[in-house]
Parts: sequence; structure tokens; C-alpha cells
Amino acid sequence: MTARELNAAGITDPRLRAAYRHCRELNARHGRTYFLATRLLPPARRPAVHALYGFARWADDIVDVPGPGGHDGTGTARRAAALDRLADDLARGLAGGKGAAPVIVALADTSRRYTIDHRHFADFLTAMRSDLTVTEYAHYDELRAYMHGSAAVIGLQMLPVLGTVVPRAEAAPYAAELGVAFQLTNFLRDVGEDLDRGRIYLPQDLLAAHRVDRALLRHCRDSGRTDPRVTAAVREFAALTRAAYRRAAPGLAMLDPVARPCIRTAFVLYGGILDAVAADGWAVLHRRTAVPRRRRALVAADGLLRGAPPPRPRPRPPAIRVPAGHFPPFPRPEEVR
Repeated sequence: MTARELNAAGITDPRLRAAYRHCRELNARHGRTYFLATRLLPPARRPAVHALYGFARWADDIVDVPGPGGHDGTGTARRAAALDRLADDLARGLAGGKGAAPVIVALADTSRRYTIDHRHFADFLTAMRSDLTVTEYAHYDELRAYMHGSAAVIGLQMLPVLGTVVPRAEAAPYAAELGVAFQLTNFLRDVGEDLDRGRIYLPQDLLAAHRVDRALLRHCRDSGRTDPRVTAAVREFAALTRAAYRRAAPGLAMLDPVARPCIRTAFVLYGGILDAVAADGWAVLHRRTAVPRRRRALVAADGLLRGAPPPRPRPRPPAIRVPAGHFPPFPRPEEVR
């Protein structure tokens, strides 16, 4: 399948092919829902999506996977230096040089092919840097400002690859909002894991309205117990997330028809995480909820059917001319199948 995608995209240079394969492997290994949805795109467009995902994943792993020093000051300095090296490599790659990391090689090629605004990549790295030092957000507007770089720009990067049936500027706000909706979903699902990293993405004013603070979250996480105050806060955050999906929904019809099954599948599956979290008793502090594999397969199959070309009409059989006054005999029961 990889060779088919690369050939369809006209990617022939061996180094480029290897770089795109690397990004595809990252997508398949880490982005189960995202990768499944990508399979619904035409093969020629998939390598670009893999490249965008690979870059985002590479930077995210630098921030979230601690090296020597863990999450203390030493570890933070090491990760900041790694982000700086990635930014330097990105600048060289986008300027036409040869980036060292495979994700940069593929990303730079994708950016050139689809004329993706370089500011989106810079804004993303700015958000990643803030994750090294910012551990909470006072209110939702502050969180939204962070998500411009961490999520909205992902939708904006994707838009030229997906294509639109309206001017791109008209579809851009909806693509950005869908990126935000996906990010909010991840925040909801990963409350416990993020807390272990020292971060709380649920706004502080929302938590305070339900008499929740970091100490209570930590207590629930460590003890394995639930608390109705935490549940109420999580439910409110889920409502904010659903509102983002509603705002993003009109943008689906603005996409190139061949891209709609992919994004619709991602829309349904990520939205389904909210349903799964609710069905799991809002226990996001204790386990990471996922949409069941069978459900993912069914939604993907539905997307594939929606994206399939309509069947060719069968040739009409020749008309049977019956002489006036004559009726053909009814078939015998054993002839009816």
C-alpha cells in the first residue's frame, strides 16, 4: 500500500520515499483513529497527511516523553534544546535545504507541493514550547489561545491537502475549529495522563466552579476513587467540546467530495470518544477511554461506502414485445428463485 501511495503522489526520489514511509509508520503506530481515516483519502493525498502527522508527532514526543532528568529542570532544558534543533532543521528544510530528520524531509516536500503557509508550523512549535513551562490555564479563552498553535493550525495545514469546493479562506475557520474539537477531545480523554505530566488543560475557572483543584484531582488519581465534583467538571468540559464539533460541522460540506469520507470518519470517531467517556462513567482520571475497534471499523466502512463512486448502471434488457391479445405464461413455482 505504501508504494501505491507514493507512486500515485508522484514521489520517486528514494530519500523522499524513505522519509514518507517513516511518517506513515508513525501515523500507523500512534494515530489509530487518524490513520484509519487517512485510508479513506485518495492514495495520492495520503503521503502528505502522513508527513503532517509525522511532524506533529515528532514534536509532541519531544515535549511529552522525558529524557534524562525527567520532568525536572534538567529534563525541561533538554527538551527545549531538542525543540530548538527541530526548529532549525525545519527552517533549513522549508528554505529548500536538506533537513536531517525524515519528518522534516517529508514535511518540506509536502509544504512545497501544497503551498502550505510556513507560519502554521512556527505557531505549532510555539505551542509545543509552552507545554514545557505552562501547566494550567486560567480560563477557556486562554486555553483557546494555546490551541491556535497546538490544534487549529493542524486543520489549516490539512486544508490545502484535502481541497475545497469553496474559496479556501471560507473553509479555513471550520477546519481550524475541527482541529480544536479534536484537541479538546484528547484533553478530556487524557486528563489522568496529563496530570501525571504536571499539566491540567481543563480551565481553572471551570474547575473552581465545581470546587475542584489540583489537589483533589491528584487525590482521585492516586486513590482510584471518583468524586461527584470532578465528574461535574468533566461533564461541563465535554459540553464545551461538543459545541466545538457543532461549530466545525458546516465545514465538512466545503471540502472536496473525495476528502469528505476521511474527515467525516474522523469527525464521527473522535466525537464518539465523548460518548465512550460518558458511558465509562467519566472516569478519565483512571483510564484512557477509546472507541471500540468494531465501532471504528463500522464507521470507516460507512465512510468508504460514502466515498465510493456510484455503481455503473446495468444495461437495460431489450423490451419484450407481446403481440396484442397474448400474455406470457406465469412462471412455475420451481422457476422462481
